Amino acid sequence: MGLRDQKTSELKRLLKSFAFAWAGIKDVYRRERNFQIHCFAMVLAAAAGFILQITVSEWYLIIGSIGAVLSLELMNTAIERTVDLAVSEYHPLAKAAKDAAAGAVFIAALAALILGLLIFVPKLINFI
Repeated sequence: MGLRDQKTSELKRLLKSFAFAWAGIKDVYRRERNFQIHCFAMVLAAAAGFILQITVSEWYLIIGSIGAVLSLELMNTAIERTVDLAVSEYHPLAKAAKDAAAGAVFIAALAALILGLLIFVPKLINFI
């Protein structure tokens, strides 16, 4: 295999991995209500950011927190599905794993909410 063929093959593998990732995101969006809620919150935060003209530094914080929440929600779903696949009946460790994953999302979402309030409330007060 020549160098050009190898680079083409690597690019195809990379594009396939992006396609698999996108398929996973779409599947979680279709099936998981909490992911849909977080996506709606992301749209609201972005709209508020544009309307209230937040700073570049504030955008960094908002984008980082959105990325953290959505990523953790995807991981939470992966953990829940894996546990459901591995365990067919109730087990306290399965419950603990699922609860811990949900707790990680909750902490990130709470931090994102507090960050959003700290950024947007003063700007809303000045806007009104």
